[in-house]
Amino acid sequence: MSDPAEKGEFDLGALLAERGAERYELHTKYLNHQLPRMLHTIGFDKVYERAEGAHFWDADGNDYLDMLAGFGVMGLGRHHPVVRKALHDVLDASLADLTRFDCQPLPGLLAEKLLVHSPHLDRVFFGNSGTEAVETALKFARYATGKPRILYCSHAFHGLTTGSLSVNGEDGFRDGFAPLLPDTAVPLGDLDVLARELKKGDVAGLIVEPIQGKGVHEAPPGYLRAAQELLHKHKALLIADEVQTGLGRTGDFYAYQHEDGVEPDLVCVAKALSGGYVPVGATLGKDWIFKKVYSSMDRVLVHSASFGSNAQAMAAGLAVLSVMENEQVVANARATGEQLKSRLTALVDKYELLSDVRGRGLMIGIEFGRPTSLKLRSRWTMLQAARKGLFAQMVVVPLLQRHRILTQVSGDHLEVIKLIPPLIIGERDVDRFVEAFTAVMDDAHHGGGLMWDFGKTLVKQAVANR
Repeated sequence: MSDPAEKGEFDLGALLAERGAERYELHTKYLNHQLPRMLHTIGFDKVYERAEGAHFWDADGNDYLDMLAGFGVMGLGRHHPVVRKALHDVLDASLADLTRFDCQPLPGLLAEKLLVHSPHLDRVFFGNSGTEAVETALKFARYATGKPRILYCSHAFHGLTTGSLSVNGEDGFRDGFAPLLPDTAVPLGDLDVLARELKKGDVAGLIVEPIQGKGVHEAPPGYLRAAQELLHKHKALLIADEVQTGLGRTGDFYAYQHEDGVEPDLVCVAKALSGGYVPVGATLGKDWIFKKVYSSMDRVLVHSASFGSNAQAMAAGLAVLSVMENEQVVANARATGEQLKSRLTALVDKYELLSDVRGRGLMIGIEFGRPTSLKLRSRWTMLQAARKGLFAQMVVVPLLQRHRILTQVSGDHLEVIKLIPPLIIGERDVDRFVEAFTAVMDDAHHGGGLMWDFGKTLVKQAVANR
């Protein structure tokens, strides 16, 4: 057999073998140059060779436990065989995809399967990402109600394109990108403020994460149901952003289902629907909303996406939902999440630097707070004076460096670690994380020379960046 390279054919394996080691240099030169700089600073500049399920392996064969799941994308872990086979099958089928002037079967089949889990909703628009799903919901809500303003919750995160950025509750993401759309922040859980804004008569809807990704804050019991009633009274819509919380993450298919009687008018999903392979986003909504937006043949393309409903994405989504049903992924997320949360909660009384453990299913926030003992309090104060969030980073780094567990700080200037592992993790993974976390907290409280020395390095870096 002739060598593809000799014939000038593209050989991905050869390219990676030849130039894969340049990954950080290439990123520094051609992409976001601050990312490799940040990774080098905190010691996250690892070289992972392969991945499967909830684990990575480096070139030396060391395994790493993934408690981040690609920010929630890898709900089924990496390289699930059912999703891989579906993608091979759809490529081998050589479908006449994206002709733009026909109706392929896969989008309809995926929409039908998604709507089984949302029986009060009727139709689906497929885009390519979570932020695109949010953009769709914003447009549909404005057009369907004839009103311009969207309410969103303080500290919310709904994406970073211009429309979704307009409903982003963090100033750090919004700074420098004004003017944005005329939207208004309301505190999560505050029905009085919501009612006051609705009385102005110009609100199209409220978009809300049932559990906020930034900080892992859950909507108070009864809030979503009461907000829905207020919104409908003022002919406005409830939009549930389930991009991260949906598809089993919190122990139900959607996080809003934890509260009886909540039936959002529009629901946004993405991330885990992709199977970790092909970007996909979906906006589910009520029939009357879609019929108002697509009110005539003249408006048939009034909202569309060039790669929306492509065969590979649809096949991945169908395979993901099949795996979730056949392997009882949602039930596993609920049971394993309860086990992990209860074991971490038991540590709150043991460690004065640990103030709270919260969340649902496999979306868990671990919050750190001001200690009581003088020695620890002085060290904590040093970190806080430099930059809030440094202690959480001090925990994340040894979890990776010493225990080979990947986690994340839940948001800028937050002393919260967020755990959003693949939904397939089990008791052995819980044991590994809890043992590692306990060792890091022991180090911080009783030894901690190396850990607090690293904290001083972070302080210097924070001061230098001001």
